[in-house]
Amino acid sequence: MYKEREKLFYGGPVLTMDEACMRPEAVLVRGERIAAVGPLEALRRAAPGAEPVDLEGRALLPGFIDAHSHLVQFANNLQYASLTGADSLDEIARRLREFVRKNNIAPGTPVIGTGYDHNDLPGRAHPTRQFLDAALPGYPVVLGHASGHMGCVSSLVLGQMGITRQTADPQGGRIGRDEAGEPNGYLEELAFSEMVAKAMPAGQKEARELLRRGQQAYLSHGITTAQDGFMKQAEAQLLAEAARAGELALDVVGYCDMKENAGLPGRLPEFRQRYSGRFKIGGYKIFLDGSPQGRTAWVTTPYLGGEAGYVGYPIYTDAQVREFVGAAQAEGMQLLCHCNGDAAAAQFLAAHTVPSTQRNVMIHAQLLRPDQLPAVKAAGIIPSYFVAHTWYWGDTHIRNFGLERARNISPAADTVRLGIPYTFHMDSPVLPPDCMDILYCAVNRRTKGGVSLAAGQQISALEALRGLTVYGAYQYHEEGEKGSLAPGKTADLVLLSADPTAVEAEELRSVRVEATYKAGEKVYGA
Repeated sequence: MYKEREKLFYGGPVLTMDEACMRPEAVLVRGERIAAVGPLEALRRAAPGAEPVDLEGRALLPGFIDAHSHLVQFANNLQYASLTGADSLDEIARRLREFVRKNNIAPGTPVIGTGYDHNDLPGRAHPTRQFLDAALPGYPVVLGHASGHMGCVSSLVLGQMGITRQTADPQGGRIGRDEAGEPNGYLEELAFSEMVAKAMPAGQKEARELLRRGQQAYLSHGITTAQDGFMKQAEAQLLAEAARAGELALDVVGYCDMKENAGLPGRLPEFRQRYSGRFKIGGYKIFLDGSPQGRTAWVTTPYLGGEAGYVGYPIYTDAQVREFVGAAQAEGMQLLCHCNGDAAAAQFLAAHTVPSTQRNVMIHAQLLRPDQLPAVKAAGIIPSYFVAHTWYWGDTHIRNFGLERARNISPAADTVRLGIPYTFHMDSPVLPPDCMDILYCAVNRRTKGGVSLAAGQQISALEALRGLTVYGAYQYHEEGEKGSLAPGKTADLVLLSADPTAVEAEELRSVRVEATYKAGEKVYGA
């Protein structure tokens, strides 16, 4: 009979991510904690009653840490029509009609589709209201772009939102218009996120069950700490209720919308910067610009093609950004800031008149220039890179910025050379929370079209893993608890089919997550 909740892992490569003992023979887990790492026979003698877990040649690593995503939105999207990979308007219309048929949705009921990418459509044009009206007559239709920064709606939704020819663009957003000046159904940035939110129903079908399913998806990718990176009242309340009910299978760190929901931490004090039921509020989130693939990121050197001199646009003034940064610092709260373009990055950096003591995070940092990195280090900012852009939108970035600028997308290697802590993410639901995909993209830096973006910014699998483990823990101020397999730390583990540092770079996507352990208990895998 094995000693209750004592496990001895051995029989395969162990990668602790702890420099003190990087590749031990075995790991001993006692309860929720790692008790010891070291030689197998020594640990067997120390714990003769431990349950043996033979890795059978598979690799054991620390549980992966999601540095930025939107867990609740990812879970909610499970109830919507998936348009990911649709490469024609006919395919979008087919999927929407099939979704309506399968779910028996009555006319007049909103239909939501997510994940389309205009870069995959003929002419790289967004669907119009006329297309949506014809595809689903009598239905209010909303399509969300894969980036989350734009979308399109049918005429019924425009009417519900009160958008007409006379409606002005909101600050930090744009209403698409046809040649006659009439709204064409395309909405960009705040015109999409804020106006659509007001028009569509706030309630989410079976929200707690969807959240359960969403968590399982994260666990299936080896993630043991996840993020909800832009909480409003509904997201915060759902996570708080799930935490109180014991329904969170992984740790969730939430960040409140600072513009409209800065009071949330005060209304949920039990979760403010500390876990209760595996949920905590880590700080605030703001947006400074948009999406490079959607040509709304704010850059210093103009985009190629299109309107001459076009550089995207900011969401806030410099004074407003300084106010956000100062307010978060005064509260002792971490601030996550969405910056895709180098102009947005410069605005965020300039707002740091003193170094961040809360480890503020520059989210995405796609077009952060290598010459800006010393200022990032001086400001105490952590860049969190969406490095999978190299594969999924690399060809689009070459068209928008040219090959040389595209090669510096997510400048990970320069970040490593300067000794700056960094993290990686997939911004789910923009992309699935697949950590092996992150590794593949960080190491290979190749576009879908086969163009190499590796020159200068390619890193090793081990360096990429640091961005998913030790530096992820550092970003959350949890380096004493997570990120490596070391005695005393939480026993968050992932079992992989192979050691990512020992396979060919091209084979990284074939490495599978076979089991995930949260605080010593298996939560995914046979």
